[in-house]
Formats: sequence, C-alpha cells, structure tokens
Amino acid sequence: MFDLFNAMKSLAAILVQQRAPLALEEVEIPRLALGQVLVKVLSSGICGSQLGEIDGVKGPDRFLPHLLGHEGTGVVLECGEGVSTVRRGDKVVLHWRKGAGLESTTPTYESRIGPVHAGWVTTFNEYAVVSENRLTAIDGNFDPDSAALFGCAVTTAFGVIHNDAQLKIGQSIAVFGVGGVGLSVVQGAAMVSAWPIIAVDLHDNRLALAQQLGATHAVNSSATDPERAIRTIVGNGGADVAVDTTGNVKLIEMAYRVTGARGRTVLVGVPPQGSAATIHTLPLHFEKRLVGSHGGQCRPEVDIPNYVRLAKAGRLDLAPCIGKRYPLADINRAIDDVRSGAIAGRAILKMD
Repeated sequence: MFDLFNAMKSLAAILVQQRAPLALEEVEIPRLALGQVLVKVLSSGICGSQLGEIDGVKGPDRFLPHLLGHEGTGVVLECGEGVSTVRRGDKVVLHWRKGAGLESTTPTYESRIGPVHAGWVTTFNEYAVVSENRLTAIDGNFDPDSAALFGCAVTTAFGVIHNDAQLKIGQSIAVFGVGGVGLSVVQGAAMVSAWPIIAVDLHDNRLALAQQLGATHAVNSSATDPERAIRTIVGNGGADVAVDTTGNVKLIEMAYRVTGARGRTVLVGVPPQGSAATIHTLPLHFEKRLVGSHGGQCRPEVDIPNYVRLAKAGRLDLAPCIGKRYPLADINRAIDDVRSGAIAGRAILKMD
C-alpha cells in the first residue's frame, strides 16, 4: 500500500526544453487531491501528439517543464477522496479523452530541477497521479502492452471510422500515414468490410504492416504520385473517405482532393502553428464533408470495454500493432526510431 504521508519517488521523462531530448529525472509523488488516483504505470505508447509537443507544433509551451504521455496501462495503488469508478488493485487504461468519474485538479511534482507540471494524465513516468476520468478499468488478465493502445491509437482510429467518417460496408477509404493511429484506421476499415482500403506512407515497412492488417493497396508516396495512384484505384470519382493522420498540409489538401463529391475527409493530424491548407470550398455546399477529429469522439468508459471483448474474442488483433518495446531509460532512442520510421507499429515503453 502507498503511504500518502511518506515521500515516494518516480523516474520520469520530462520535457524541459522544446525541440530537445527529454530529461530523465526522479520526481516526488504529490499527495492525492479530490478525484486523483495514484497509478503504477506498466506500459505506455508513444503517440505522434507527444512528438508534436516536443517539437512545439502548437507554439511556445508555457507549462515547461512538464510530464508527457497520454496512452498507457497501469495498476491502481491508491484513490483520493471522491473516486468511485476504480479501486485499489484495478488494472486500468490511461487515456486522454474524458471518461467516467471526477475531473481533478492537475498535479505538480517536485524534483531536482524544481516543480514539474503535469496534465490530467501522464504515462512517461513509472508512477502517475491521474484524474479519475482519465482511467477505465479492464480485465486484469489482459496484456498491458496491447491495452495501452486503447488509451489513444485504437480508440481514436475506431472512432474515426465509426463516428467521424461513418464508413459503410463496401465504401472506399484512403489513409494518409500508417503509424500507430493510421494502422488502426486500416484495421477498423477492414472490420467494417470497406473496399478498397488504400494505405499511403513513406516507409515500406509500415505499408507492409498495413497490408497485414487489412489494406488492399499500398502506396509509397516517396516513389509514386499518391494522388494519381489513388485515382487509378478508385476511379476519377474519388474515394468515399480520406483520413489524414500526418498533419502535413500538402497531404491534407491531397486527401481533400481525392475525396469524392459526397465523401468525407477526416483530419486526425494537427499541422504546425502558422501553416495553412488551401482547399476549394464549393463542394462543401453540396454534401462533401471536411471534419477535424477529436479522438474519434471516443467514449472511453463505453468503447474500451467493447474493444477488450473484441480482442478477447479474436476479432481485433493488437499484437502486430506493437512495433518495438523499450525501457523508459531509452525513451529518446524510441522517439528517434518513431521519427525515422525505423519501426512499424507503436513504440511501447515498459516501466518494469
């Protein structure tokens, strides 16, 4: 049992300076406030959103230094006042979308470098103080590495398919960028029997994995014109759905262009601050849709248990989505591998 009156420390990867490697430091766990939960983190994914935070794509970060990470799994060690949806000993998914329970204040950790800020959930630390509504309890026997993907990659992607794109049986889809979220978009499209499912990426290893997970066509955009390739596959009428996960404005513009007159373009990736995409807006007046996704409109307390059941029934294959596992001490190497495309699938941090 965690004694709230004795100082406890945790190794954490801290963003001290934008566009620089993360610093590994010990932080002191603060006392729990109303609605907060102490979690021993088991596994964490590295999402493109964290790379965006490190790179400052949204501009200067006024909360430095701070902790990072928003998808993971862990075990509840202690609950603060008012917590009712999880209890000590529960295995939980840590997620950035709001779920059931209280929303707490955000914690501040003490460290050798001074106060370290954090949001309602962080996962690049061995122990984390998390808001109750960023936790969803799951079956204790479920693989923690696979379950970490429910914190963002899978829930976002399946929400894109079901809620944002409303992809139907037999409809066509082009997915720009098949990293962690893009691969799950491909798998979700295959699960609803879309056709064709076109994966677009710069890296052959990611495209090969996308085909393993259900892509019917793979387009390497470094070797061919993806717009021409997509139109060759789906015809000049365009795709029913196009999804961009990259945040690259040129690809956003292309995704919109290859979407059919009554199709849906869904934006998952966020462009850097100051960049702007240019589109022809007239089709938006005639049933074409362009939407920005916010986590696929996922409802964690509803969706995560559903996806756990699918995985346990063998209808959802998560193992191929895990590219490589790293200890927390190697987090900067893991980030470099994600950036370079050296791995296909999600990079997973192991805290034990």
